[in-house]
Amino acid sequence: MRTEDRTGYSRDLFPHWITQSGTCDTRDQVLKRDGSGVTVDSQCEPTAGRWYSVYDATWVEDDSSVDIDHIIPLAEAWKSGANAWSTSRRQQFANDLTVSQLIAVSASSNRSKGDRDPSEWKPTNSPVHCIYAREWIWVKHTYGLSLQPTEKTALQQMLGTC
Repeated sequence: MRTEDRTGYSRDLFPHWITQSGTCDTRDQVLKRDGSGVTVDSQCEPTAGRWYSVYDATWVEDDSSVDIDHIIPLAEAWKSGANAWSTSRRQQFANDLTVSQLIAVSASSNRSKGDRDPSEWKPTNSPVHCIYAREWIWVKHTYGLSLQPTEKTALQQMLGTC
């Protein structure tokens, strides 16, 4: 991502991992939703479980090695229109459990993705390219975020695998 696209951006402008239910925050909810055999303690922290990371086709058995990925990275959302949103709208986006915006993946795959869009990064697990592209487009459409030309081209290529 070019530096000028990030002018004014800070991850702190997207309040995330808010309380969703009881002692469970957004991260906890995604871990419970996306995991297999997940049990939690009274603070909603996982005590057991495993997670399948679709980005790199690996199973992760330690929740500290699981990241919750924002399909549309927060910095990408910022440069695509979220810079004009209210803080409450950015908070909704960063914690949205109703669209395909949040997914549990291996920390290593999430960190390799970083803030990059599909023209710069694709999951190493190529069979998920179609689903990834569809989710990317759905989230951008739902939130009225723009597509850059290189991003659109990459998405079209990924959709060609459907």
